[in-house]
Amino acid sequence: MLGRRVAVSISLFVVGILLLLVGFLSGLGNYSGSTGARSLSLGGSNNTLTAMHRRLLRHAKAVEQPDRIWGEKCTKSDIVINQGPTGPLPSGIPTYTVEIMNVCVTGCDIYGIHLSCGWFSSAHLVNPKVFKRLRYDDCLVNDGKPLINGGTLSFQYANTFLYPLSVSSVICS
Repeated sequence: MLGRRVAVSISLFVVGILLLLVGFLSGLGNYSGSTGARSLSLGGSNNTLTAMHRRLLRHAKAVEQPDRIWGEKCTKSDIVINQGPTGPLPSGIPTYTVEIMNVCVTGCDIYGIHLSCGWFSSAHLVNPKVFKRLRYDDCLVNDGKPLINGGTLSFQYANTFLYPLSVSSVICS
């Protein structure tokens, strides 16, 4: 009788561990890297929900802190890019809002802002005076004109995925 109870207890324990393993390996506990968002696939091609699907903006990448003791008046890190998902187009294509901010602590206006943007494209027209792709991995912000200190530019684009955007070069005024 005691041997039977031990056997039942061990088998229940093993079944519990197997269920946890199956749940973990099936993707219910996946983390998407640095953002820490969990994802759950609903079996469709474009039906992935994330824990961050309601969060509007997030940092594009880690920001480097400039060393200005002997350095320049401004650097690439004075431009901060945030982007996040917004409501989809009526056709179902996801849209994203991008904010580009000048956070220069020395009060500088920054112009000639170029971003690394890959093959950026949008199903929704983006005003080319605000943001345009010049060539592969080179996009120009604000038509090259100054983004004043503390100023913010924003635009929306529509594509099946979020483009990673990062500052490639700036000119200080």
